[in-house]
Amino acid sequence: MKTIAIEVLRYRPEQDQEPVWQRFEVPYTDDMSVLQGLQLIKDELDGSLSFRWSCRMAICGSCGVMVDGKPRLGCKTFLRDYAPAGLRVEPLAHFPIERDLIVDIEDFLGKLESITPYIVPKTPQPLEAGEYLQTPHELELFEQYSSCINCLLCYAACPQYGIDDKFIGPAAMALLHRYNADSRDGAREQRMQIVNAEEGVWSCTAVGYCSEVCPKGVDPANAVNQNKVASTKDYFLRFVAPKGAAG
Repeated sequence: MKTIAIEVLRYRPEQDQEPVWQRFEVPYTDDMSVLQGLQLIKDELDGSLSFRWSCRMAICGSCGVMVDGKPRLGCKTFLRDYAPAGLRVEPLAHFPIERDLIVDIEDFLGKLESITPYIVPKTPQPLEAGEYLQTPHELELFEQYSSCINCLLCYAACPQYGIDDKFIGPAAMALLHRYNADSRDGAREQRMQIVNAEEGVWSCTAVGYCSEVCPKGVDPANAVNQNKVASTKDYFLRFVAPKGAAG
């Protein structure tokens, strides 16, 4: 069987002052993913290696890592693409390392909670009234943003989040836009307080790398741009329209 060199950035707080690189020679076949390579290391070479994973199908978003400096899902990235030179795997950039390839995502979870990531009915109705109906066009306005799997690759790709972790960030803004664009939702005004804040959309420097690395085809950069337009409209409408008319 062929082998490939995988260098993994290790950090074991009980023994390491700083993260250190460790090299493994890993047997592989052409259908093996980077995640499977890490699993082989853990199962057969070093059981102390720590990393997150769950579905192995690019659905859960758990196995995000940096592969040769680029944010990728381990389960969707294949070892064959790095042969024969080998590859380096390290934790997602811009997040504190807890252990080996595991990062602390509490900051993102707080941002996610802050955007009210659920539908607040614009017009509450009893269950007997049936579903809240939408037209195909109304669904199209937000559907792609519903595909976000919270893998955080976009945060690892975002230079602004790397500089200032108070920035709301691409995934949270994409999900915020998903609900604001939903015709059934009535919480736009409270979410726009986050959009308009100093750490909201205006902190984005429009690099666009967040959209390039998204494994699900979500376009968080576009969500940010649309909310810059919405924020601008809110600003000017308050001078020409009565309070509440901006919505």
